[in-house]
Amino acid sequence: MHKPPQSKREHLRRLVASKRQWSEPLADGAKAGGFRGWHERGYLPHCDQPGLVQFLTFRLWDSMPASWRGEWEHLLAVSTRSDAPRSGEQSIASREQRIKLEEYLDRSLGECFLRDPRIATLVEQAIRFHQGQRFELLAWVVMPNHVHALIQVGLTPLTRIVQNWKSVAAVAANKLLGRPGRFWQPDYWDRHMRDAEQTLKAVRYIENNPVKAKLCRAPEDWPFSSARFRNSQTRKLELPQ
Repeated sequence: MHKPPQSKREHLRRLVASKRQWSEPLADGAKAGGFRGWHERGYLPHCDQPGLVQFLTFRLWDSMPASWRGEWEHLLAVSTRSDAPRSGEQSIASREQRIKLEEYLDRSLGECFLRDPRIATLVEQAIRFHQGQRFELLAWVVMPNHVHALIQVGLTPLTRIVQNWKSVAAVAANKLLGRPGRFWQPDYWDRHMRDAEQTLKAVRYIENNPVKAKLCRAPEDWPFSSARFRNSQTRKLELPQ
């Protein structure tokens, strides 16, 4: 598996170390349960703590050409947390760049295995399987070449949750497609929500993603999204048992 250059990995380690300095240390119980707080796995910084509401993104292995992947990973590394100390100009620049890169993903490049309803169904089933047990699922969408999800973490570390989703879906999808090899791009992006307003914005972004990408006219029309289960009046999810 390809790893980023040593210089980028050193930058990532320093970034995580600085975030640990200004964040509260993990409780002993959380550590015993496998939570790691701020950490890295060689690609991106992650914050893994019980109770956080997390906006997650993971994508197919060929969703972005190699020439863009380094820029994507670097951008997410320096702008993963909007509450990290940055100047106004840096904040605007990184936000505009991230929008540009997200728009690139929404062009649905690559083989787009998730465009196949059978594969999208497998991914959605994997995401929903432990709802109410390991986490509370607040929103999700399966796009042609990437996935967004918003969850409130319970007592299972976020790393294990995402690893389970990706592993279960990849094995089943590759079997169905009759192909070997990599299915997902390594690692994932997470961003924890600071308050209810930011959480609401994340829900809207996730469920509106297919409309923004011109895949459907209304969020509820997309067959692999939480929008179709959202009560139009209360705005609450009403998932079937």
